[in-house]
Amino acid sequence: MVPLKASARASEASVKELRRGSIVPCILYGNEVKNTMVQCGENELTKVYVKAGESTLVELDIDGKKVPVLFHALQFDGVSGRITHADFYAVNLKKEIEAPVPVRFTGESLAVKEFAGVFVTVLQHVTVRCLPTALPHELEAPMSKLANLRDVLKVSDLVVPAGVKVKDPADTVIATVQEQRKEEEVVPVAAAEGAVTEEGAAPAEGAAGAEGAAGEKAEGAEPAKDKKEKKEKKDK
Repeated sequence: MVPLKASARASEASVKELRRGSIVPCILYGNEVKNTMVQCGENELTKVYVKAGESTLVELDIDGKKVPVLFHALQFDGVSGRITHADFYAVNLKKEIEAPVPVRFTGESLAVKEFAGVFVTVLQHVTVRCLPTALPHELEAPMSKLANLRDVLKVSDLVVPAGVKVKDPADTVIATVQEQRKEEEVVPVAAAEGAVTEEGAAPAEGAAGAEGAAGEKAEGAEPAKDKKEKKEKKDK
């Protein structure tokens, strides 16, 4: 268990004042423990949480009284990311509990290395049931099983220690390898607009043909003025 020191917190204590002094207000509840308000130093609390996460037992020392607990829920400042509140859940070391455990991908995938596949994570945590003392910090998922594109890693592929049972269905997919998306071909603007045509092809919209036809008709037609002069000579 990871040790963490705490102290009792007075009900009238202002949480804003505590946080200004780098103290995090917390609450303890769970196995045979009354809801108890406690407080922890921010730096120490942060270090312990980074090390333990929510899947490793913490020995909470409250003014000399030691209680085995798990981090149950935390609140963070939206701007700074600092922990602003923590919930501790007291556990009975002789009774099984259920807790989320992170999945850690180990090794190398042949599909990624040789076929340039894209590794896709589907599930990052699984729920396990075991005694608190047997709770694993993480479960390993061997990427060597991903030898070909579209291969999948399932819950049944996890390396699970003795005494631990994974509650998620065995066929649940936790990761896969997909093909890379091919970039779409970009058609040149000139070709798309028909600027370059094959020899003998009809001009776009028939514009050139229309002009040619009009020109031939104009050249073969007799001017109206000449028609009028011929008519006058004939009448005379």
